[in-house]
Amino acid sequence: MERNLKPTGLVNLLIALAAAGIGGYIARQTASYTDEVVGVFLGLGFLAAVFSYFQMRMEVREKLEKLELDELAKSARNTTLFEGTDAEAFPARRAREQFEKWLVPAFCIILLALQAGAAYWLGKQVLNPEAREVRASLPMMAAFFGFLFFLQFLPGRYSVNVAKLEGQRLLQPAGSYLLLGAYLSLLAAAGNIAIYFGHSKIDLFVSRALCVILALAAVENLFTLILELYRPRVRGQAARVLYESRLVGLLGQPESVFTTAAHALDYQFGFKVSETWFYQFLQKAFVWLLLIQVGMLWLSTSFVFIEPEEQALLERCGKPVGDTALNPGFHLKLPWPIDSVYRFQTHRVQTFTVGVVTKDDDHGAGAAENTIVWTKSHYKEEFNLPVANKEADSASNTNAAGEKAAPPANLVTASVPVQYQIRDIVAWARNHANPNELLERIATREVVRHLVSVDFFDFMSVGRQKAAESLRANIQKAADAEALGVNILFVGLQDVHPPVTVAEAFEAVIGAEQTREAKILTARGDSAKTTALATAEAQKVLDEAKSFSARRVAEAEAVGGQFQNKLDAFAAAPTVYPQRVWLQTFAKSAAKSRKFIIGTPNASETMQLNLEDKVRADLLEDLAIPQKK
Repeated sequence: MERNLKPTGLVNLLIALAAAGIGGYIARQTASYTDEVVGVFLGLGFLAAVFSYFQMRMEVREKLEKLELDELAKSARNTTLFEGTDAEAFPARRAREQFEKWLVPAFCIILLALQAGAAYWLGKQVLNPEAREVRASLPMMAAFFGFLFFLQFLPGRYSVNVAKLEGQRLLQPAGSYLLLGAYLSLLAAAGNIAIYFGHSKIDLFVSRALCVILALAAVENLFTLILELYRPRVRGQAARVLYESRLVGLLGQPESVFTTAAHALDYQFGFKVSETWFYQFLQKAFVWLLLIQVGMLWLSTSFVFIEPEEQALLERCGKPVGDTALNPGFHLKLPWPIDSVYRFQTHRVQTFTVGVVTKDDDHGAGAAENTIVWTKSHYKEEFNLPVANKEADSASNTNAAGEKAAPPANLVTASVPVQYQIRDIVAWARNHANPNELLERIATREVVRHLVSVDFFDFMSVGRQKAAESLRANIQKAADAEALGVNILFVGLQDVHPPVTVAEAFEAVIGAEQTREAKILTARGDSAKTTALATAEAQKVLDEAKSFSARRVAEAEAVGGQFQNKLDAFAAAPTVYPQRVWLQTFAKSAAKSRKFIIGTPNASETMQLNLEDKVRADLLEDLAIPQKK
């Protein structure tokens, strides 16, 4: 077998080269992401085959060198020729050891970088797929991949068996990659057929799974390099091929799982579990059991459950089946891909926003922030929409200096959420290829049309409700004209403000105008207050003068009337009236004086009414009632 090692390695190298070239060409001609990932695996297999072939040649040279030296040692009588150092006596072995010490780890590092880079680059593409142009016939490309399966399978199986039975470890990496490339070629052929029949999502799912496998292979290669640093080296003992991937070997030889499991079970239970009838039956019937499970899974696609908020349309071989929708509940259909069901959320209110591109974590305007300000953007992207300016339109086209005036239009940024519900699922799904995008374009067109017909300041302030109602009616009318089969439930206007780049200047102008209006209103208030106070003061003085005049006249009339009455009283009682007037005068004058009453004439006992003050004794002495003369 040592004689056939180099030819087998060379055959593997040529087959891997042909597979990588054909796979790369097909990947450039098709729109399949799976073909690109498969092309990367085929290219990695070619690199492994090239490196293993060169290492194979070095080991063959080392064995030939050893045989030659053994023959010379037997035939030569003088053995001093062979008493030199190993580097001098065995240059091929020394070259092979240096190759394994330095070049093999370097190649593994390069292989790791290629695997990680390809996994990252392809992962970004399959996670954000774009529309691609198909340059060739997909069935023809699938046939080429079928050819690659037969081209790689037999040499790969032969190399793996030889490596396992005869201990040719250097055949294992290339053989494993050839087997994996054969299976991946079949997978790529199936992906091309799926794209041809309009099931491009299958291609995306398969390509994402292969990217995960490629990333796992890079991780495995990294851990192998790390563990290689701590592996004990024993001179003369063949080390494991460092660039041989166990993951690739497992995927290329899935039957090896049974062997590994059998050894593990034998060791765990202490007897030959692998020789029991059940294990033997499971090993022989595994493929049939797997096919039965796949068949049951395929038949399960005949059962359809429509959720309460959904309706669905049934298509058979890409053609509509009837004009009625599948209502919520359980339904039967032919298995996939004969019958396909397309679900639509007809009972749910759906929303899109015109004028802005929301962030991934936004669930509405200002979802992440509580305060909305004009000078800060709150969306991923905001669009400037033209809006009319009636004030500028009514002004002259030139200003006082003869310069051209500003155009009668402004820019505004607005978030316009539109809520709709699918009314007719057949019209929504079959009248247009992309009804969601068409409805968004209609709403955007109607928003722009409405804005150029309204005033800027009216739209910014009191005209929002009227604008929202008008927009809802216009979008509904345009959607009905396109037979979209939807009901426009609500159109809102929120976050309406000038563009962020000019919002600060706009706020400064509006602030100055508001300050001016505030000062004018304050001056008018002060004027009204001063006028009212002056009027009130004048009226007060006038009223006081009138009341004083009326009081003086009334007092004079009262005094005159009183004097006339006194004359009449004196005329009627000339004796009594003067006495009465005298007594009244005496009473008034003595009202605030202290008074003493003497009860008995010529008596020394006196009653003092006011006990607070003491009366002097001289006032009480020699009191007597004067005698009449």
